[in-house]
Amino acid sequence: MRLCRVGPESKPRIAFYDERRVVPLPEAAVAYYGRSGKRLALPDSLDLIDFLPPAGAGFTSARAVADWLAANPAIAVPDQVDTAKAELLVPIPRPNKIFLLAGNYAEHIQEGGGIAAERAETFPYVFMKPPSTTLTHPGKPVRIPKLSPDAIDWELELAVVIGKRCKAVREADALKCVAGYTIINDISNRRFRPNPNRKQREKDAFFDWLHGKWFDTFCPCGPCITSADAIADPQALTLELRVNEAVKQNASTKQMIFPVAALVEFVSSMVTLEPGDLISTGTPAGVGHSSGTYLKTGDVMTGSISGIGVLMTPVAAE
Repeated sequence: MRLCRVGPESKPRIAFYDERRVVPLPEAAVAYYGRSGKRLALPDSLDLIDFLPPAGAGFTSARAVADWLAANPAIAVPDQVDTAKAELLVPIPRPNKIFLLAGNYAEHIQEGGGIAAERAETFPYVFMKPPSTTLTHPGKPVRIPKLSPDAIDWELELAVVIGKRCKAVREADALKCVAGYTIINDISNRRFRPNPNRKQREKDAFFDWLHGKWFDTFCPCGPCITSADAIADPQALTLELRVNEAVKQNASTKQMIFPVAALVEFVSSMVTLEPGDLISTGTPAGVGHSSGTYLKTGDVMTGSISGIGVLMTPVAAE
């Protein structure tokens, strides 16, 4: 099952998503009742978490409608819209936390000049982005900042959506806390150097890198959430990112150094994870920085992950 939020932003709705059409959930439930005679209990909520595993009150009902729609693709539902024409919104508009991984694919570490250590020899590098200003709707532009415009880069990533509150969860149990999966493009400014006349300090290079992650619009997300029960193995997904139709990244989540379950265990060992929190699991090789190729106004990024969908993001000037 794939669920999305569809606009207008001032009046969002929850809908079922596929490559052909977007179907509002309430209208689909009414159509399901009309054909089957089965009335379903759905919460009056605009939060996708309420319709997803493991604890969503509306998950079982939403799953029944999703299965019915999949088995009856010719049935027209009121207010459905072609996916290409839908105003898709960020699936989780205000997560309490967005965690992102730095260096979770060996080849990406190597293309940046680093040495990838085995899992047993290291630990995940985790940083955060501010949700309210970095999250960007599907189809809406990443803005190249006037302050530092010349080295803006892409990073396609699988993102994990937490479905229930958890702390210190074991890796063996971690996937039981996952509601589903979506796509994030971790946009990065590779050459942000505040105060060029500064006195160099030991940690400047690290904070230059970190600050380069925080610019407005630097976290496109969507187009939907695929429920966790629909993805048997999050380590068996293919990722591809194109810039203006040229393939830049092409990889598999099986190449992660730390798999999804290990990341949930690691983050939850320190921080209580809450429903709707996002963990973006790192990017594979193929970022622009490795070839000195950066985003410019007019570019279009198209990121896809199997079983989830396509996240399209244009690039514009600030």
